[in-house]
Amino acid sequence: MEAAPNVRVRFAPSPTGPLHIGGVRTALYNWLFARRHGGQFLLRIEDTDQKRYVPAAEAYILEALAWLGMTPDEGPQQGGPHAPYRQSERRDIYAEAAKQLLDAGHAYWAFDTEAELDAWRAKAESQGNPPPKYDAVERMRLRNTLSLPPEESGRLIAEGAPKVLRLKVPENEDIAFTDVVRGAVSFNSSEVDDKVLLKADGLPTYHLANVVDDHLMGITHVIRGEEWLSSCPLHLLLYRAFGWTPPTFAHLPLILNPNGKGKLSKRTADKLGFPVFPIDWTDPESQAIWPGFREYGFEASAVINLLAFLGWNPGTEQEIFTADALKAAFDLDRVGKAGARFDFEKATWFNQEHLKQRGDAELGAELQGLMADGGQSVDRDTCVAVAGMLKERVQVVREMPEKGHYFFGPVQAYDEKTLRKKYNPERRPAFERLASRLEALADFSAPAVEAEVKAFMEDESLGFGAVLPVLRLALAGTTQGPPAFDMMSTLGQSTVVQRLREALTHFDALVQNAG
Repeated sequence: MEAAPNVRVRFAPSPTGPLHIGGVRTALYNWLFARRHGGQFLLRIEDTDQKRYVPAAEAYILEALAWLGMTPDEGPQQGGPHAPYRQSERRDIYAEAAKQLLDAGHAYWAFDTEAELDAWRAKAESQGNPPPKYDAVERMRLRNTLSLPPEESGRLIAEGAPKVLRLKVPENEDIAFTDVVRGAVSFNSSEVDDKVLLKADGLPTYHLANVVDDHLMGITHVIRGEEWLSSCPLHLLLYRAFGWTPPTFAHLPLILNPNGKGKLSKRTADKLGFPVFPIDWTDPESQAIWPGFREYGFEASAVINLLAFLGWNPGTEQEIFTADALKAAFDLDRVGKAGARFDFEKATWFNQEHLKQRGDAELGAELQGLMADGGQSVDRDTCVAVAGMLKERVQVVREMPEKGHYFFGPVQAYDEKTLRKKYNPERRPAFERLASRLEALADFSAPAVEAEVKAFMEDESLGFGAVLPVLRLALAGTTQGPPAFDMMSTLGQSTVVQRLREALTHFDALVQNAG
């Protein structure tokens, strides 16, 4: 079966733990490439490593992709013409493929036990030699169907002796291909050992299952991390052994730690206080929780945007992209070779920019939910107004209750340093007159409040610098925050007047004590 002419790509994670953002980026690039070219994006669960299999990991992968909106066209949940999409359910397919290789002389059975292989490696080490490879030279010194007499091999097979199937790698052949990201790549077969294709338990290794599935599922482009580049010659040899046309390969650069040294790790992220997983992961053994971008408060659209830029650039100055815009702009020819340094400060900037684009009503509903989670019942209109004012002043929505605490309760503390610079006790009578004027207003909308405050300043011959900082300090405890008149309108007339009057007495005491 030859690959279909339309673009078909796949994301093929192994459910051995949580999905790292490096894996999410691989999924994203596959998804974007498929959408750009009107192709199909497949999800395949590569669960043949039963020793490391974690039952909760597959559900985690599915939930993470769903949160990010990267819905597969085919997969374990969606089904499709090439089902099943879990490798553990495709065992018969791999057995048939292995037999094909064996019958054609491209693979052989090896009977070496782990103890024998350990002894073989130890002997080489004791002689001062580098670690040996199970290759064209060494295989004839070991126990397999190529080195043993046919009758002995037959006896071992008939007795059910433990065995693995290995690829018969040709000796000293150049294996060349063109990688979309890296250009011309060449290996010599002497660098490749006779990899195990079928394990003793009858399950395939990644290499066999990967190649067989990619061919049978019509995958046209294999887009994966650069850690798989060294496996590419082996995979090409398998395609040749089967007589199949290989797909186009694109090996993506690493995502590096913030200092640019080494692959981004959860240990580094934990030390520096930022997530490296898309959603929270609870370790099934220790019950430790590794934080995710979702629970940290990131927008799914922002995570997609920031990950897209970890290895790709659009060739323009534009940095903020919606998912739809990325689908139209993304292609592999602008993916770089160099590792991409992860910058959490930049990540939060992406999130802030995406947060600004959300509607106030939607954010207000989310803020109302956060307040309810914290035990406070706040009306929807207030939450919508507060969210609209704060969305340009927070990095994530969950910061709003704290950043805007003065909207939901009394001022927690005053910025005393600024207060001593800005407040003059001699002006207290003027501010008391302002409180009375505000109390008498029939319309407490932001424009009406602004007009009244400006009229007050003109009547009292005071400038903005003498009035607004003190007003802000009285109402919020800080001079930072949203536009003062919008804030006052949202707080409401009675709250504004009460806080201003109470704060003046407090301000006098603070300034006198400082003196």
